[in-house]
Amino acid sequence: MAYVDRRIRNAGATDTSSGMSDATPITILTVDDHALLRAGLAAVIGSQPDLQLVAEASNGEEAIEAYRLHRPSIVLMDMRMPVMDGVSAIEGIRDEFPDARIIALTTYEGDEDIHRALSAGARGYLLKDTLRTELLQVIRSVHRGMRGIPAPVAARLAEHTPRIALTTRELEVLELMAKGLSNPDIAAQLGRAESTMKVHVRNILQKLGTDDRTAAVMIALRRGIIHLD
Repeated sequence: MAYVDRRIRNAGATDTSSGMSDATPITILTVDDHALLRAGLAAVIGSQPDLQLVAEASNGEEAIEAYRLHRPSIVLMDMRMPVMDGVSAIEGIRDEFPDARIIALTTYEGDEDIHRALSAGARGYLLKDTLRTELLQVIRSVHRGMRGIPAPVAARLAEHTPRIALTTRELEVLELMAKGLSNPDIAAQLGRAESTMKVHVRNILQKLGTDDRTAAVMIALRRGIIHLD
């Protein structure tokens, strides 16, 4: 089994001096492909008498397996991982366990990244450089059944409301634009007429509020509409 079971390490770790020894802890699964990030989360969680880290996973597939075994109260889920990404893992867990409470924890702050996580079923969205106190507040809020959307994240969503989504074909065209392909090159790669590509490009520029191809790509990257691997 690839993920890390933390139950033994945390057993008996409740701080009896706090008067919370009889309380049921909020159990947590952390999912991130960076061991140092998981270690940092473990340190923060371990310092709180009402929280208990029960398992760690390094990709989405491990996360689903760990969730099935531990049924944690909260999942802290990275969005960009190998094998299976965070959005797919959130959808996989929520398909089996509709009441799962998952918080996206990521470096990506574009409004489309946030929309994808929330649409998949995340109950909160935090940036990895968030303050320790904010992390703990969101964990406890989501555990109580509330949304965990800090003010900066909510402001980023509000900045692009109402949301104007690109079609699947427009996203394909935009990704090829980001790679520097011209309209004829994009048309050849997608097997479509160049005139059709011109229509798609015009629609993309209109939706992103610019009349420049390069600016459109920069806007799309900043907002998380596309990513360059």
